[in-house]
Parts: sequence; structure tokens; C-alpha cells
Amino acid sequence: MSKAMFQLAAERPDFAAIASWIPQGASVLDLGCGDGSLLCYLKETRQVRGYGVEISDLDIVSCIANGVNVIQNDLDSGLADFETGAFDFVILSQTLQATRYTEALIQEMLRVGREGIVSFPNFGYWKSRLNVMRGNMPVSRELPYQWYDTPNVHLCTLDDFESFCRSFCVSITGRSVITGGQEVGLLPNLLGSTAVYRFQRGV
Repeated sequence: MSKAMFQLAAERPDFAAIASWIPQGASVLDLGCGDGSLLCYLKETRQVRGYGVEISDLDIVSCIANGVNVIQNDLDSGLADFETGAFDFVILSQTLQATRYTEALIQEMLRVGREGIVSFPNFGYWKSRLNVMRGNMPVSRELPYQWYDTPNVHLCTLDDFESFCRSFCVSITGRSVITGGQEVGLLPNLLGSTAVYRFQRGV
């Protein structure tokens, strides 16, 4: 792995968790791909084939500069441009909390891909709870925005997401909970700052 990828993995520990679930050469669709960093990481570490979807003009330019195939689209408008079963994995990394139509998007992820992966900041993390108890919205590495300029509209906890999956027949097949780059095993909904889930359509 190149030095740049090591640095990227240190800055975004969810990238390594995501990559651990993806086999060599898999096809990937990265939703809300930003500057294409995750796809660059997966190309180098897993030799994936894939596309990114992004709405920001500046991030589109960055994707192109990074050699990432990118399509400009608003995730809230759905994934109608993609065929059913077109990808092995559809990924939503640190974007779930900024989507307006969460149920519809998760179902579309599982239509377009065989499996889905999401990562998101855990609002149940003890530091977030402490901030709320003190009367303030949390601001952290995982939640860097002030309340008045945040793109986040649907913050949730691990328990919230797992309840959501049960309600909408989504089967969780993997979970990684991380704080400070380390896996959290004990009391993950309290001690984990970032959650990563792998899932597929339930029965």
C-alpha cells in the first residue's frame, strides 16, 4: 500500500473496515463519494471496478483529477439510472445521516447491488451524549459541523440503525464499531464513535 493510502486509512478508519468485506476485483458503486478517496483506496487495496455518485461540482472535479469514474446526481432523487444487480457492493460512507429518504435509498442500494455497506457517526457515543446533557449539539471529528451549518438531517445510533433494518427486512451480515482507529467490542453503542455495517436484502 502506498504512503498516501496509509495516511488516508489513518484519517478514515472506516475505509479499512469497508475494504475488509470486499473481495478482489469486485464491482462497487460509491454513493456520495466526495473527492473519490474511498474508491481510490479500494482500487489500490482490492482492485475494484466501480463508479462514484456525487452532487458537488468541486468534488466532481476532484474525482476526475483522482482518476475516479464519477456520475453527478442527487442521491435523494434515487438510483433509477442504474440497472438492478449492476454491482456487487453499493457503499454509502459517512453520508447516511445526510440523506432525506433513508428507507428508499437503502432499498435502492439493495436493488442495484447484491450487498450494501454504510458507515456513519454514532450519535449514541458517550461524548455526544455528554454534550447533549450539557445542553449543546456535539461537535467532534466525526460530527465536525455546527448545528446551523450541518448537512446532517438524520443522525442515529447503532441501536437505531439495527432497529431500522429489522423494520424494513434488511439483514445485517457484518458490523464494525470503531473509536480512534480501534475496534470496539464492549458496549459499542456507548463507546463506539463510528459504525460500519454490511447488509443484504432480508426475507
